[in-house]
Amino acid sequence: MKSITIEGQLRTELGKKATRQLRSQELVPGVIYGGAKEVSFSASAKALKPLVYTGEFQLAEVNVDGNKYTCILKDLQFDKVTDTLTHIDLLELVEDKRVIANLPLKFVGAAAGVKAGGKLVLKMKTIKVKALPKDLKENIEVDITNLEINGNIRVEDIKTENMEILNSPRISVASVVMTRQLKQEEAAAPAKGAAPAKGAAPAKK
Repeated sequence: MKSITIEGQLRTELGKKATRQLRSQELVPGVIYGGAKEVSFSASAKALKPLVYTGEFQLAEVNVDGNKYTCILKDLQFDKVTDTLTHIDLLELVEDKRVIANLPLKFVGAAAGVKAGGKLVLKMKTIKVKALPKDLKENIEVDITNLEINGNIRVEDIKTENMEILNSPRISVASVVMTRQLKQEEAAAPAKGAAPAKGAAPAKK
């Protein structure tokens, strides 16, 4: 799994004044929790960018005051006006402790319904799971090869190993819908076995 290293500094002073001072230096305050103790730290906004601005699931190796913490991203706060990152929460991974994480879905295969003229609609990008750190992965593959027009793949159809999926099982993850063109073609085609229109000439034998 992809991992990035972040150099952090231990925060000894807390409160709004200390936080404002950090942000004026382009540092982002944060907290690492889930381990033996909660760690308040700060890191440069630039160092955090690869972790924050990505759709990938990855680990963060955070070095603070001589200690190394293996974490995953848990929560973010942004300034409502400037949209800059103002706070970050990281969850420390502990070997025998299950964690909740959002893993990206990777759709593989060419849907049968798309080949038949339908349009693929992806309704979920991530799925929430509960697992031990060793069982976490970059993404979960979803095979859409057999997805037909008007068909759905639901959460309950996703197969995972050593993970508990926390989303509702009946939620649709992906579907293939009929395009406007396909609807028009179906409407224009005569119904199978339909009687000839009134006044139409009889078919020649």
